[in-house]
Amino acid sequence: MATDPAEGSTDRVGAATRSFADAVVEAERIIRAAPHVKTDQDLAEGLDYLAGSIKASLHMVGAYQRDYPFFASSTGPYTKLGLDNPDTLYFHAYIRDDAEYVVTGRRGTTADLSFQVMNGDYSPAKSPDSLTAFDDRELDIAADGAFRLRFGPPKRDAGPGYVALAPGSAMLIVREVFSDWENERPGEIRIHRADTLGTSPLPVPSDRMARRYEIAGKMLVSRIRTFLAFPEWHYLQLPVNTLTEPRPTPGGLATQFSSVGHFDLDDDEAMVVTAPAADRAVAPYQGFQLGSMWYVSLDYINHQTSLTADQARVDEDGMIRYVVSERDPGLANWIERTGHRRGYLQFRWQRLTRDLTPEDGPKVEVVPFEDLPRVLPFHESQRVGRREWAERIAARQTAVAKRMLG
Repeated sequence: MATDPAEGSTDRVGAATRSFADAVVEAERIIRAAPHVKTDQDLAEGLDYLAGSIKASLHMVGAYQRDYPFFASSTGPYTKLGLDNPDTLYFHAYIRDDAEYVVTGRRGTTADLSFQVMNGDYSPAKSPDSLTAFDDRELDIAADGAFRLRFGPPKRDAGPGYVALAPGSAMLIVREVFSDWENERPGEIRIHRADTLGTSPLPVPSDRMARRYEIAGKMLVSRIRTFLAFPEWHYLQLPVNTLTEPRPTPGGLATQFSSVGHFDLDDDEAMVVTAPAADRAVAPYQGFQLGSMWYVSLDYINHQTSLTADQARVDEDGMIRYVVSERDPGLANWIERTGHRRGYLQFRWQRLTRDLTPEDGPKVEVVPFEDLPRVLPFHESQRVGRREWAERIAARQTAVAKRMLG
């Protein structure tokens, strides 16, 4: 007689999700034991980071559909990861190196749109290799913004718009980057495997669904461990309160340079970061941000913890002078620390037409907060009142909401 698989299911409650529940407990243990946890704010932000990581891990496991792929957004304001850029929409699709995929879309008006193929995911021991990276200047874009790309195994006479996948290709990442949050609009993008469009996947049995929870748990713990270790490789060995010269961003982003550092400031101190406003013909996108010790962006929706060149107020000499401080200096380019004594600093320049030099990069000076009127040569022209500041924050809140990220 046939048996109902649901029979006795009450005796197995938790069997499918137990490994994931155990992973959540382990991830919380790692969060609580992090060496930078000194205050309740540190712990609260760590638990919030954990919540976003739980959501992202389950989402990415569900997106592991190499035969019926789709672009998943696993990094955003509520699922932060890897010093995420406040100006970027991130999309990931899992692929295999022996299949052909078709990517179609319509170019929006954002400052940059880039593509990257990687051979895996980050781990506590190493970063994955970037196998291919390019931006939309490599695309044949129609007058209405439409474009079409194919990714697949190397083959002769593949024709235009074909990107050969190197052995081990496992993930396609697309980044769409905003400079003018208020006026730029995102585009559209889709992916399908060339030989499965129009067909349907087989149903997923319960044992494979249970396996997804197990994999998500491993992904969660690895994610937390990896991005607590990552800053040790690239940031914390640098002298505090400094920024590096512009350099190609590690990880193979072909069109991006970055400058990085970490800060440690008292509340009566201010960091003045001075950088040239990049020539738009050289770098259509230039952005600066702060990050917490969890190696994620600070709250960029309700606070001005980042600025693009479009958002910043440029001084008469062509320089942007950012003021990183806890106290409000009443200036347009105030970068709010939001209670963080320590954290990370990051510049990005994208869609470059040439390599950057040290002269293109930032200079840093830490001064007493009261000395800002003396050390800022255009202090008076940078002043903003409370009403204008509220308008700036409202514009940020509205712009992110328009991106439909939640």
